Amino acid sequence: MSDRLPPLTALRAFDAAARHMSFAQAAAELNVTPAALSFQIKSLEEHLGVPLFRRLNRAVELTEAGRTLAPGAAEGFQTLSAAWMATKRLQDNSSLTVTAGPALTAKWLAPRLYDFARAHPEIDLRFSATLRNMDLARDDVDVALRFGYGEDDGLYSVPVRKEWLTPVMSPELAKQFTTAESLTQAPLIFDDSIDFLQPPCDWPTWFRAAGIDYTPLHGTHFSNADHAINAAVAGMGVALGRRPMIISDLQEGRLVAPFKLAIESQARFRFLCLPGAEKRPQIAAFRDWFLAEIEKTAHISDGFTIIPVEEIAAL
Repeated sequence: MSDRLPPLTALRAFDAAARHMSFAQAAAELNVTPAALSFQIKSLEEHLGVPLFRRLNRAVELTEAGRTLAPGAAEGFQTLSAAWMATKRLQDNSSLTVTAGPALTAKWLAPRLYDFARAHPEIDLRFSATLRNMDLARDDVDVALRFGYGEDDGLYSVPVRKEWLTPVMSPELAKQFTTAESLTQAPLIFDDSIDFLQPPCDWPTWFRAAGIDYTPLHGTHFSNADHAINAAVAGMGVALGRRPMIISDLQEGRLVAPFKLAIESQARFRFLCLPGAEKRPQIAAFRDWFLAEIEKTAHISDGFTIIPVEEIAAL
């Protein structure tokens, strides 16, 4: 048995057959005849010196050697494909793919993207709204906007302003609940998407910051921040709104934040891309626009007493 690697075409044929467990389906994927695919696998088995498949009457199954080879072959082709796509993206200055959470996309990015698109008509902008932390080296994504504490080793990372949270409600509901103490009688909305924050940035923490000893036991819970805010806009109750999620609704009068007391999370958004990719024209343009848009709304903090959550936790 030779230590030399077999031809890539033979390994590709094996990978496809192992994934489909069908020579016919693998041949169709690779756009070759079943006979050609079978020949490639046979040559791979001869190179290895042992069979990789058991040929059954109407099916195939992996041998022990095949089961050993299959995961490494699959991972190898996935890595090669990702590297190839990443290399191709380096040559592409006309498109930009950004991933961000659904809430940030809906409540902050979407209302503002028209300005970026108008300023950069040469860029074909694509968004992937997902909570999954996509791999910038392997997935077909150029920029990630991620929220949390972040360990961004190996990435170009630009942290932005820390987030704060404050009670928000519809103008109609604000007429009923005019003091912080009155919120103990209000229907409260919970954003469960930030339950991971430590120290917690939740209703008990805000009430403690306001000097009120109250732990709400009931309310409406949402798993997405934008759903919680939309419920507040609809008048369902009072939400503890995160700054970027409430800016547009505050500016356009759909929500009000009457108490001017906010708790500041230790978490923040970061602008992320692969090292060196920040120099690509479309990524640099989007980064500069993103940071400038954040600064445009910095004034929304004016008039608020913003208390770092770690100080509240120490009380």
